[in-house]
Amino acid sequence: MSDRDHAATPDEDRQWWYCLRHSRPEQGPGCPGKYRLGPYPDEATAASALNIVSERNEAWDEQEDRD
Repeated sequence: MSDRDHAATPDEDRQWWYCLRHSRPEQGPGCPGKYRLGPYPDEATAASALNIVSERNEAWDEQEDRD
């Protein structure tokens, strides 16, 4: 079963994702999950997904250096 084969729930229809394939936020069912980051609460946060990922990676790297 592919990601597009399941019916979206109402909550999924309102969630925002960042699509790595199209380099933009999208709401609700869209590209398969392997191409998406999220979910995010709103479009602006989804648009910042790559910055969020970068900041989290830096924080994890710093944490590993301290351990």
